[in-house]
Amino acid sequence: MSDNAHPLIIFIPGLLPKPEPEIHRAALLRCLLTGVRRVDEAVAHAIESTTGAFDIIAWTYDFYREHRSISIDAAAIDAVIEQAGASDADIAEATSWQRKLLRAVYTLGDMLPIFIPHIASERMEVHLRDLHRYLGDVNGIASHTRRMLQVALRAATKGRHPVLLIAHSMGSVIAYDSLWELSHRGRDRVLVDMFLTMGSPLGQRYMQKRIKGAAKSGYERYPHNIRQWQNLAAEGDMTALDPILADDFEEMLELGLLESLEDRFVRTYFRLNGELNVHAEYGYLVNEETAHTIVKWWRGHDDSLRA
Repeated sequence: MSDNAHPLIIFIPGLLPKPEPEIHRAALLRCLLTGVRRVDEAVAHAIESTTGAFDIIAWTYDFYREHRSISIDAAAIDAVIEQAGASDADIAEATSWQRKLLRAVYTLGDMLPIFIPHIASERMEVHLRDLHRYLGDVNGIASHTRRMLQVALRAATKGRHPVLLIAHSMGSVIAYDSLWELSHRGRDRVLVDMFLTMGSPLGQRYMQKRIKGAAKSGYERYPHNIRQWQNLAAEGDMTALDPILADDFEEMLELGLLESLEDRFVRTYFRLNGELNVHAEYGYLVNEETAHTIVKWWRGHDDSLRA
């Protein structure tokens, strides 16, 4: 594979407890490979047969001090893997007027945070509590979390692995902050060849005021270690309230800090106990659009698969 080692896919999840690392990794990889196999069997085989090709940043146990039992999600993971695409019922539910109304309400809260206490559901309150804990770096937990990713990225760079960093939900904020720190603190030469965000809250005004570099301008405002950035947002995903990141981070392109920044919409169809959860990491990973991105990127770095 040229002068570099094998391509490396690193996944960083979002908030809430996750299964034990190896169990979680296996479930995520199973979804990823299912999607990739539908697009390109050769790339799926290459990823599956390459030792160390897929890794996860298992930060949530240190944050919550608990694991989520995989048994809660096992049947739903099986189902989303068996299903080849969003059904008419999935699409109708994801694009229903009720979801559109809820999105409008949440967008109002993002623009005018004073309304958040009045519109927050119990689930949202839990997320806000965890978000504030990260943003406040309570007991150094945010710094510790970022270090976990930074150690993995430094090791990948040292080992000359091209990196595809997949960041889901709050994981995209952790990844962005980590990359900013690596750019502006110390002399790290870490490079993420492709940054793939999915279900990201980075488009929210609330978040943009609080990410690393937010108070700075020009080159100091942004990470300098991302070559390409692709953002995926599922229809009906309330975490990706503003699903378009290109208009928020276009200055990175103007400054030459990025080669490309692209937003794409997807239709996800993960259901847990019958309830549609378009934001779920498993649904994003099995998605055909995700698979196309991974296939194109992997083929660009695996000489054995180039025509």
